[in-house]
Amino acid sequence: MSLKNLVIVTTALLAFQVTTAQRNFDQNNHLGLIGGIGFFDINTDNFNTEKGTGYYLGFTTRGAFYNNFDLIYGVSFLQNQVGIFGRDASGAGNFPEQYVDFTTLAAQINLLGSFNIIHNHLSIEAGPILNVNGKLKVDREEFEDFVLDGYETLTAKDIENVSRVHFHAAAGITAGIENFRVGAMYQYGVTNLLNRLNDKEGIEKPANGKFEGNASVLIVTAVLYF
Repeated sequence: MSLKNLVIVTTALLAFQVTTAQRNFDQNNHLGLIGGIGFFDINTDNFNTEKGTGYYLGFTTRGAFYNNFDLIYGVSFLQNQVGIFGRDASGAGNFPEQYVDFTTLAAQINLLGSFNIIHNHLSIEAGPILNVNGKLKVDREEFEDFVLDGYETLTAKDIENVSRVHFHAAAGITAGIENFRVGAMYQYGVTNLLNRLNDKEGIEKPANGKFEGNASVLIVTAVLYF
């Protein structure tokens, strides 16, 4: 599924979610807006990476499930950034070696379970997330031909076409009052973000013969419930 198609699907899901939430709304069922800052990295032995900062925006619904447990579901959109170290093989630039900045856009659908330590004030949350992302795009054209650290010919633009559909495992904590909470969530990609590169012909491969990398993102959030 392309990122464009997922946006259409998530928009339709959101419309259904809003309608359902309004129809069944009570004190234990809240529709909210969520935003935050994400700190993204790729856990890999193939590249020398540097954590980048991006944004996180979405819609979420929290509903009572059983006793002290809630269910949280929603859709969100992320801009993730990461640096990968490389060098200017041409020797003509002003920066012979540096981290090359990459950006990828993603859409997510999440379903989390929440345990209320203090009802409406403090909870811990965990569950699966479906993540669909676009290409890992080089931010600036002048760095597209930088050769990545540890390789002889592999350039920044050679690794843009990463895998698109992934599952993340997420866990976090939120605290606040009934209509406003702040929190932190960690997501780890259980699928190989770089797997698509293994099928790409004509590029230099790692010494171990396989590209492997997993997304890692810490998100600091704020949620406003209606």
